[in-house]
Amino acid sequence: QVHVVESGGGLVQPGGSLRLSCSASGSPTIKAMGWYRQAPGKERELVATIARDGDPDYADSVKGRFTISRDSAKNAVYLQMNGLKPEVTAVYFCKAEWGAGTCFASWGQGTQVTVSS
Repeated sequence: QVHVVESGGGLVQPGGSLRLSCSASGSPTIKAMGWYRQAPGKERELVATIARDGDPDYADSVKGRFTISRDSAKNAVYLQMNGLKPEVTAVYFCKAEWGAGTCFASWGQGTQVTVSS
C-alpha cells in the first residue's frame, strides 16, 4: 500500500500564490502523480498530472498559471499556483499511481485551498 500526504494549502488573497507539496511512500514503483480538486457541491476534477519521466498535463483552466513538477527520487510532486482566483477554492487531492504490473492508485486526504479577500 502507498501512503500519500499533501501539504501547503491555506488561505490566500486573490492574485496570490501557493505551493502544494505531496509525498508518496510505500512503493518503489511510483508512476504518474497528479493533483485533483473538489469544490463544494462539485465533482472531483483533474488539475494537473505528471508522468514519471516528467511529462506534464494540465486542465485548460489552469494552463499558464499552475505548474506541476516532481522529484521522482523522493516520490514527491509539487503544484505551484500563481494568480489565484476565488473560483479555484477547493480541497486539493494528490494521487499517486503505482505497481510493477497492475496499476493501483492511492489518494491523500486533501488540503484546503481558499482564495478570498
